[in-house]
Amino acid sequence: MQMIEKAIVKASQLPCFKNPKDIQPLSGGITNVNLCISDGGQRFVVRMGTDIPEHGIMRWNELKLSKAAEAADISPKVHYHEEGVLVLQYIQAKTYDEKAVRKPENLERIIKLIKKTHEYTANFLETPILTFWPFQINRTYIKRLQKNNSIHCSILPQMQQNLEKLETAIGPVQLVVGHNDLLAANILDDGNRLWLIDWEYGGYNSPLFDLAGLASNNSMSKDQELHMLEQYYNHNPEKFWQPYQTMKCVSLMRETLWSMTAEIFSEIDFDYSSYTSKNLKRFENAFDQI
Repeated sequence: MQMIEKAIVKASQLPCFKNPKDIQPLSGGITNVNLCISDGGQRFVVRMGTDIPEHGIMRWNELKLSKAAEAADISPKVHYHEEGVLVLQYIQAKTYDEKAVRKPENLERIIKLIKKTHEYTANFLETPILTFWPFQINRTYIKRLQKNNSIHCSILPQMQQNLEKLETAIGPVQLVVGHNDLLAANILDDGNRLWLIDWEYGGYNSPLFDLAGLASNNSMSKDQELHMLEQYYNHNPEKFWQPYQTMKCVSLMRETLWSMTAEIFSEIDFDYSSYTSKNLKRFENAFDQI
């Protein structure tokens, strides 16, 4: 609670606001503190968080991608920023959950949004950005967990071996500007259109990683996955099935290692242990299938 109280005080003093009021914490943030604030008849979201090197989060990268996504009409307007603070236009919208993502009518709209993100965001970048290569990210997580004597150290050597097999299997990849964190909570529906929020992990990556992350984070069926690939690529999804399955495993491994790392370093009040167990089981099931 002390962290939130400090964030509220800081938000109330930001120079972008004239008469801030109704400052309320928003739920869902597991790497930063998010607040909703009213000022001058408008509402804003204040995201507070510094760089998190152990997760590869660099706030300058998040800012550049947030601005590019705004220009591409994918994400809310960036109202203000300073070190450790990003203020965005508030969108009056429904936040999706896993069930909502899986609804056929929603999933079709989400794939269109993802494809638009991949095709247009790069056109609005004004500086270089990071590359999000999940294999190297996972290697880094494993090394850091071993160095810090994680309680999960006994299973890390096997995860390293599995990672090497997956990287060999993936083969050549196409690079696009990816979101790389397609949890249901990062998709908003205002009743007319969808919005994509939270660019902490954005960067160049294979489009298959976003598609795989969307599926694995939202418990999609095989039929839904095949339909998703068919819609995205506009032709036979079987051609992409094996590399897609490989990237799905890598995505699930990354989410698992991310949570293991957060168990050590994060000060956010969140049950990372349960999140680790959930994603580890998902990864093991996916890896066994391929």
